Amino acid sequence: MISVVVVDDEPMVCAHLRAILGSSGEITVVDEAHDGAAGVEAVVRHRPDLVLMDLRMPGVDGLAAIARIARMPAPPVVLVLTTFDADHYVLRALTSGAGGYLLKSTPPADLINLVKAAAAGHTVLSGPAASRLLDGAARRQKARSRLESLTAREREVLARLGAGRSNAEIAGELFLTEATVKGHVSRILVKLRCANRTQAGLLAFEAGLPD
Repeated sequence: MISVVVVDDEPMVCAHLRAILGSSGEITVVDEAHDGAAGVEAVVRHRPDLVLMDLRMPGVDGLAAIARIARMPAPPVVLVLTTFDADHYVLRALTSGAGGYLLKSTPPADLINLVKAAAAGHTVLSGPAASRLLDGAARRQKARSRLESLTAREREVLARLGAGRSNAEIAGELFLTEATVKGHVSRILVKLRCANRTQAGLLAFEAGLPD
């Protein structure tokens, strides 16, 4: 029997998931929680095989809760179950320690099968989430290839453009003069063929800088 903790701020959603998973005869919901902190406590209390985790909740959100659970000894598998399928949510959840990313629109039979697959050690993604992840990876790789002509210092400046820093702020953080920063920005715009610093900043964000 696969033991599951459901973490969602909507009690009706928890009840719905409990009914769906319980109908399988192979999965049992041992507890439910309505925010991330309570979800972490439920995991400590029950040591389930798997956690179904919503992302947006009051207090401690799903991403923070996933990171806390991932740091536990022998942590359970955590599956995100949410309405949000934007690629940055998928990537942040997986890098935080989630073992899969599912949408709440997943049909009940598919949800049961995916929970069983995840409990068996497989990474599972709903169709839209998988598509977004692949599309996001392709866009990120394309953006990163455009940065190959930049020096290490120019990449540092570009990363801060992506974070919305002003020239003065960049100068302070990198211990440079504003004039030097302006020179770096000008060369970055030429090398990347960007019309302005906003375009360069968006490219930096797309490339995932400063990683």
